[in-house]
Amino acid sequence: MQYRKLGRTGLDVSAISLGTEYLIDRPPDDVVRTVHHAIDQGVNYFDLFFAQPHFRDMMGRAFKPYRDRVMLAGHLGATVHQGQSDKTRDPRLAERFFDDFLMRYNTDYVDLIFLHNSDGQEDYDLLTSEGSLLDVAKRYVREGKARYIAFSGHTVETALQAAESGEIDVIMFPVNMAGHGIEGKRSFLQACVSNNVGLVAMKPFAGGGLLRDDQSIKAEGYVTGGDSRDLERNRPITPVECLHYTLSQPGISTVVPGCKDIHELDMALAYWSASDEEKDFSAHIAQFQHYMEGQCVYCNHCLPCPSEIDIGQTLRLLDEAESRLTPALQDAYAALAANADDCIQCGSCMERCPFGVDVVGRMETAADLFV
Repeated sequence: MQYRKLGRTGLDVSAISLGTEYLIDRPPDDVVRTVHHAIDQGVNYFDLFFAQPHFRDMMGRAFKPYRDRVMLAGHLGATVHQGQSDKTRDPRLAERFFDDFLMRYNTDYVDLIFLHNSDGQEDYDLLTSEGSLLDVAKRYVREGKARYIAFSGHTVETALQAAESGEIDVIMFPVNMAGHGIEGKRSFLQACVSNNVGLVAMKPFAGGGLLRDDQSIKAEGYVTGGDSRDLERNRPITPVECLHYTLSQPGISTVVPGCKDIHELDMALAYWSASDEEKDFSAHIAQFQHYMEGQCVYCNHCLPCPSEIDIGQTLRLLDEAESRLTPALQDAYAALAANADDCIQCGSCMERCPFGVDVVGRMETAADLFV
């Protein structure tokens, strides 16, 4: 497992974590085994938005021996109505369900308290106005019942406001190949970098759509992070390719794939032993034709480099540093085996790049910025 900083929280979070929505209807013993297997493999972050009592009891049982080794993300505003998931903006009802979370998870606090599932201006205003759930979350932080405030949503416009508000430490948002070309997506990612807001990437498989055998994919807006899309592809897409795309995007702290059992979890964690060829997602981006010409997607299709520069990583660090140059980015750049100064401007990378990136020009910019 590798670990990344969760924005300004300073927490070290497993780069691949676990979304738990597909565990809700599984047998309790299977749920416990899956959670324990994840922890044994180094996963330390778990997103937990379901409010159904039986789910919380199962998960509370699973985490009880390991509370000091994991980060629990609870959702303020997540409720249950007639047995089904619902949400509320009523502070009293939200508090009742949050207190129930703490009781059933056998804990005094959550590591992250999410303002749950906000899309659209009207709902965002309701969630963040005076006396709203944001104020409740701030009180829980003061009382020690939550460590950091987070936000979850599926639209660029609202998530961008959260990133720039100064109130939000972490945002959970869909980041996947199906939504690569969504208008404003890159600006949102860069805003998170600029404001040192941790990014939790949800729906890396676009709700499973990217992994289906169908040649045509219907990607709904809630999984793309923007508008719905009809996509065509020429070959299957693997979990490893999906995860590599997501983890390669600017500012991503962790990705939370939904896994219903140990087998699916191991399919995700196979990412760490996959070869560069198995991770290569560039052909999929090209066939979707929803990328912006000249924009690096960090696929490293441009390699090999005669100077042994990791071009994708260098340009990813550059994209982040142009928004906010931090000591951590400086250190990551300095740790590269070869850097932008080693570029001999041969142009072979540009000949291989499927996306028309001016790699040589970007290397010159990186050399000037990272001094």
